[in-house]
Amino acid sequence: MPSSRNLPEPHPTVPLPDLPHAARHGFHHEVGFAIDFARSGRGVCTVTGRVELRHLNINSVVHGGVYATILDTAMGAAVLSVLSQGETTATTSLYVEFLRAAKEGDSLTARGEVLRRGRHVAFAEGNLYDEDGRRLSQARGTWYIWSPEATVETPRRSRPASRARRKRPRAPQR
Repeated sequence: MPSSRNLPEPHPTVPLPDLPHAARHGFHHEVGFAIDFARSGRGVCTVTGRVELRHLNINSVVHGGVYATILDTAMGAAVLSVLSQGETTATTSLYVEFLRAAKEGDSLTARGEVLRRGRHVAFAEGNLYDEDGRRLSQARGTWYIWSPEATVETPRRSRPASRARRKRPRAPQR
């Protein structure tokens, strides 16, 4: 049986679908939210939806996972919009702060924006608002970017189980 250390790390398939296709088939779509193309563009993305009973937690307010989903979608799609042909991406970290609770029937709007796109990493921020413009949540995230030439990974060499520490020679005493 091969060791998991020798297997290449998983990453998204190439090529990624275009944004309109991803908008119709992503997890956000399954939970009832949509990308608003009229308010999205290069480096920015807006996601909207109405809170339904299925989005509520046991306290009858929106579950934090719904906020995280909407914000991850908005920021991730913003990153997707700045990729070159053949590049793929995935969220590597997501930090969400919950400022206010939303209730059933509320309309939510998340806006994600790319702060910086590097060669292999992109940073984005997002904010979630209610229909009155009150900020309900804010988030930051990091996305890893695989370039076309990085799709085939070579296995890492394994390190020895233990390394003997080298002792420095002592200075002569007088």
